[in-house]
Amino acid sequence: MILRRCLSFAGACLLSLSPTAAQGPREARGAPMGQFDFYVLALSWSPGFCENSGSRSRQCDSGRGLGFVTHGLWPQNDQGYPSFCEPNGRFVPQATMADARDLFPDENLARYQWRKHGTCTGEAPSGYFQAVRRARELIRIPDGFKGLDSRSRVLPNEIERAFMNANPGLRADMISVSCGRRIFQEVRICLSRDLRGFRQCPEVDRDGCRAGEITVPAVR
Repeated sequence: MILRRCLSFAGACLLSLSPTAAQGPREARGAPMGQFDFYVLALSWSPGFCENSGSRSRQCDSGRGLGFVTHGLWPQNDQGYPSFCEPNGRFVPQATMADARDLFPDENLARYQWRKHGTCTGEAPSGYFQAVRRARELIRIPDGFKGLDSRSRVLPNEIERAFMNANPGLRADMISVSCGRRIFQEVRICLSRDLRGFRQCPEVDRDGCRAGEITVPAVR
């Protein structure tokens, strides 16, 4: 018998369906602004992101105690996604960045997300960051992730189930888990274009982690 540890917030341990992830959605750089079907809210698990990437951003400063943080709000199509819809981006006023300071762990990340994804929404920078705030306020983080102080090993669908239990109406075909080197990095939750609820997103769901057990690093 193979024994393994499961997070306390997860339900029964389930079998993974496939050892590898599918090929990701196709990127359409320079696509027309405002032409997309729905949004994807990407929430990074900071301990996993930092352990896997070795990033030197402020997000990874020791002692910040960050768990889930906003990676971005991404316009998405049923097939593929637009990016960099204005090659040079639009100037972001400092006052707008100040209003968005609590949304992202790092100002450079906020600016990059605006250039790559926000320009495709058809909104001004302030409108995009307001949409990020609305999307983030829709999602409740499962209690089991709060103050997680020890490493755990789980299956990706256990993480999905925890989010579904915490967010009524969210289903397995509306969320995916991202991992790298068998380390948990991110959840991606699909939202309607009007940000009033969740939405099915088969392509995003298929692109999720299929690595079997993955490690969830502790908050540091």
